[in-house]
Amino acid sequence: MALHDIVSPLPGTFYRRPSPDADYYVAVDATVAAGAVVGLVEVMKQFTEIETDAAGRVVELLVEDGEPVDAGQVLMRIEG
Repeated sequence: MALHDIVSPLPGTFYRRPSPDADYYVAVDATVAAGAVVGLVEVMKQFTEIETDAAGRVVELLVEDGEPVDAGQVLMRIEG
């Protein structure tokens, strides 16, 4: 099985859930489909959905909810 890095397309703030009172999109060991939304990056009140490029299992979360990220930064890894 190959590891797929999910990266931020732009700098901003990464969110693991759609709103403060909602559940996280994914957790470690969660199974995801290709194209699934796994987080959001906010820049100046504009939110960009982060989608997977491969189906598989989330094996590592590298950024916490509400943490600043850079463009190209790895957010999580999926084994698939």
